[in-house]
Amino acid sequence: MIVRHSNGRLQLITQPDHARLAATIMEHCAALAGHPRRATILEAIAEHDTGWAVEDASPRINPTTGAVLDFITAPTSVRQGVWPRCVALLGTDNAYAAALVAQHAATVYYRQRGNPEWKDFFRDMEQRRDALLRQCEAPLEQLLEDYTFVRLADIISLNFCTDATDLAQYGDWQVSRTPDGVAISPDIFGGATVAFEISARELIDEPRESDEALWDAIRSSPTVILRGSAHGRADAAS
Repeated sequence: MIVRHSNGRLQLITQPDHARLAATIMEHCAALAGHPRRATILEAIAEHDTGWAVEDASPRINPTTGAVLDFITAPTSVRQGVWPRCVALLGTDNAYAAALVAQHAATVYYRQRGNPEWKDFFRDMEQRRDALLRQCEAPLEQLLEDYTFVRLADIISLNFCTDATDLAQYGDWQVSRTPDGVAISPDIFGGATVAFEISARELIDEPRESDEALWDAIRSSPTVILRGSAHGRADAAS
């Protein structure tokens, strides 16, 4: 679950919805226009968080603070457990897309590389990735190059969905919030502006006494539509 704070309200966005938004935005990436694996890369982007659907259907609170647990603050067991499911849901019928998702899992938690509690997780994800690559007879170097699109799409969508204020850096790209959406430098959209929207459940930002109380609040909360746009920015932030 993604938890967005806005004027005393919580806006809850599911991980699968965020992933689909990432794919919608990346459909307009100029470098993907003629890419031989465009469809597979976009499928990996759109489906990379599908395994979170189970958790997002029944979000939980921090029992100490009553705050909603999001994809960052969820217990380690949850954060590790969703990724084998994400990879498996793509299945062996699309081994290359599944391998991209396994690479994503091994990338996004890079800060945990030195944590013994995460050692088995990284080994498992990399073994799954390598087995999938053998199945589709694709080299790791190619996958790592294609993964750039997956990670960049993920960052752009998350930047909007979380309403982040910090500048995000990935490779040569910088992603930042603007009053109307997200700016990416160097430009990946060939000068175009990409309009988008995503739905969220909006409820009062207050502590909940139990998971059940949170679920009740969500069931009675309205759905709101968050709209924005993504565009390139010629000048990189210093």
